[in-house]
Amino acid sequence: MSIPGHIRSFSHALQFLTRLPAPPIAVFDPAELSRASIWFPFVGAIVGVLVGGALWLGGMASPWIGAVLALTVWVLVTGGLHLDGLGDVADALGASHRSPDRFLEILRDPHVGAFGVMAISMQLMFKLVLLAGIAAIPAFLPLMLIAAWARLGPAVWALAVPPLAPGSGERFAKQLDPRMVAVQAAVLALLSAWLAPVLLSAVLVLPGIALYWRYRLGGVTGDCLGAGVEVSETILLLLFAARMA
Repeated sequence: MSIPGHIRSFSHALQFLTRLPAPPIAVFDPAELSRASIWFPFVGAIVGVLVGGALWLGGMASPWIGAVLALTVWVLVTGGLHLDGLGDVADALGASHRSPDRFLEILRDPHVGAFGVMAISMQLMFKLVLLAGIAAIPAFLPLMLIAAWARLGPAVWALAVPPLAPGSGERFAKQLDPRMVAVQAAVLALLSAWLAPVLLSAVLVLPGIALYWRYRLGGVTGDCLGAGVEVSETILLLLFAARMA
């Protein structure tokens, strides 16, 4: 890919995953988004550095102020993109537990139900408490790695689990390069071994989420990929906080 092509791909990834300033892309193309996935972990690292900076800054006053500030930055920078997917999937899983065939029907409903509200609320609560637990240490690098690992997840899950239905999730998977995903995982594993060894657990967490989608639903949608990002972030935060404790 040419340098202008890489710049466009990075802009596409930054615009899709965050609300940070990026050159505008007029037409959203899921196929181009799959090519832009090469930048997903890097964009995640940017998110993690911003969250870590907010945690450190607020943590100078108190761990809880640091946690509130960091969580606010996390939601604002990402625009709640993956929280939306988590809420949609929680509604669909919760309301279709007796009728699995209704999962996709409920997933397409634009309204947020009780299960979605509970899932989003609990997710924010988990992150707030875990961030407060690590506010006493310099958290830039661990949070950078956590956010980067989580954003490698969609490529892993899209390659490992078939699409559940036609849509952007299916088109996203078509042009993913397994070799590039493997290289990204290797780089993150090396950085984790050096900076925060407990985060090497991501090599088990991401495949574990893929197994869940495969055996619980038999496939994934775009919302499932977003929900997986949130879940993997919380699991890695929990493991890191427990290790620091």
